[in-house]
Amino acid sequence: MTKNEIIAKVNEVLAEEFEKDVEELTPEANIKQTLELDSLSLVDMVALIDNEFGVKIANSELASIPTFQALYDYLDSHIN
Repeated sequence: MTKNEIIAKVNEVLAEEFEKDVEELTPEANIKQTLELDSLSLVDMVALIDNEFGVKIANSELASIPTFQALYDYLDSHIN
């Protein structure tokens, strides 16, 4: 899966799940703020990423993934 495919899929899945416009999901945007995530919906997002990409994000690693760009990079390094 290419980096562009990862970005497109992440944006599509998260925008649909959290009822946001894809245009709001910019690389520098904060994930929690943009998607309006509380602790429960953050767990939902992690489960969704696991289901879609087969990549488990450990709770201890979540703090190091504040932006969409960090999420894209994380997935790229764990998928490819």
